[in-house]
Formats: sequence, structure tokens, C-alpha cells
Amino acid sequence: MIKKINWFVWLILVVLWNYGFPQATPLEDVLVAVILSFLFIIIQMLQSRYLKNSSSRSKFD
Repeated sequence: MIKKINWFVWLILVVLWNYGFPQATPLEDVLVAVILSFLFIIIQMLQSRYLKNSSSRSKFD
């Protein structure tokens, strides 16, 4: 579910970029999409690390 939400947020940001900066060149469009992709990959890694750490904790600790 979190992956779908992240993908949807990424898509919204890409669409906002394209409509917010219509004068951007195709190269700029691709660069922004790639940067956003890397950003969301990092976010996914942090989320999985956080979920892994929080699920490994016992409620009796």
C-alpha cells in the first residue's frame, strides 16, 4: 500500500512539474523525473528500515 501511495505522490509531482513549468525542455523534464525517482527510492529505503526496526521491537521491552 505504501508503494502505491509513493508512486501516486511521485506521479502528482511529475505532473505538477510539467504543468507548472511548461517552458521546460524535455531534458529538464527527464532530469526532474529521475531526481524525483531517486528521492522516492531513498524514501522507500528509509520507510522499510523504519518499519523493520519498529517491527523488531517487542512490546515488552
